[in-house]
Amino acid sequence: MTTYFNYPSKELQEELSRIAQAIVAPGKGILAADESVSTMGKRLADIGVENNDDNRRQYRQLLFTTNPKVAENVSGVILFHETLYQKTDDGTPFVQLLKKNGIIAGIKVDKGVVPLMGSEDECTTQGLDDLAARCAQYKKDGCDFAKWRCVLKIGKNTPSYQSILENANVLARYASICQSQRIVPIVEPEVLPDGDHDLERAQKVTETVLAACYKALNDHHVYLEGTLLKPNMVTAGQSCPKKYTPQEVALATVTALRRTVPSAVPGITFLSGGQSEEEATVHLNAINQVPLLRPWALTFSYGRALQASVLRAWGGKKENICAGQNELLKRAKVSFFFIQPVSV
Repeated sequence: MTTYFNYPSKELQEELSRIAQAIVAPGKGILAADESVSTMGKRLADIGVENNDDNRRQYRQLLFTTNPKVAENVSGVILFHETLYQKTDDGTPFVQLLKKNGIIAGIKVDKGVVPLMGSEDECTTQGLDDLAARCAQYKKDGCDFAKWRCVLKIGKNTPSYQSILENANVLARYASICQSQRIVPIVEPEVLPDGDHDLERAQKVTETVLAACYKALNDHHVYLEGTLLKPNMVTAGQSCPKKYTPQEVALATVTALRRTVPSAVPGITFLSGGQSEEEATVHLNAINQVPLLRPWALTFSYGRALQASVLRAWGGKKENICAGQNELLKRAKVSFFFIQPVSV
């Protein structure tokens, strides 16, 4: 077996590393505003607002026209394809507005999950075929990082070796393509919290999934210093009868990461994984307090955990725009209020 490969050029390495480091700068995290049309429809339905083009645009405008002080805690925003090409009421492209406020624009590039034939109701993620061309265009249009989500389920017989290997290789191929187009890939292997499994099983599955991902990233010669990881926190299944403390969740999470994630990775941007705003904040705080060496920046890439209160405060009414924006400022700041510098 040959070991021939080429590192990216020095210029490309520097560009990717600079972007990745900026995203996980101290005190900052990512606002995940990349909900698809159907997912955004569910969020709007919860507050009694019709799911149409302008209502989605109005809500995203609320987010992106929040006081520029939000950039003190939000380094980047993940956009959906539709949102990347939308504009404010005065005609300013959203991506231009973000950059003006010092926020890095990112883009969701996967095309959703599809069934994995021969598995026990498992799935993989599609969208690789035209990814290079799409990434080249997204880079021209102002995006410097991307996100691709793969999903794994914990059950009696899952995740299977088939599912783990398939999703690891899909993530690695995605990451390689992104870097070829000067885009920093966020690698997102999400182990779902559905089920009644305990914390120990969640930790072991997470370790196995992450180990496979980094083996695949190595096989595909991905430049790790120009990547970020977006994993689940290690939590017991939502139907597990035993309840664990934030400290137990934090120790399991950090231990799993220490066993699998190379120190070359600049940062880990946790997804909230169905947790409430309060749970996600408390767990992130506890993770940053674990008395073990953490060689990466540990921050957030939250969607619902930043936006749930914003949506409720806004309610689809123009007179409530300021209230919604104040909620975003508060949630972004609270997410970092207790986070301490990484131990070395």
